[in-house]
Amino acid sequence: MNKTHYDVSGLLNTQIKTQVKNALDNVDGVQKVNVDLGQGSIEVAYNDSTDEKEIKDCIERVGCRIE
Repeated sequence: MNKTHYDVSGLLNTQIKTQVKNALDNVDGVQKVNVDLGQGSIEVAYNDSTDEKEIKDCIERVGCRIE
């Protein structure tokens, strides 16, 4: 299993946190998602059926920007 960590801007409230988590949970291959509002970070554990580009695109579609 692969893991990646992103510092993001745009994690403003629990509603956006939930949207990001739900969107990532729907990406094929994503195993675990941890969104930290206080740190403005997202950790994603995923297998080989997805890649970092797909995960980044998903985060940005919700409205967050990866720093």
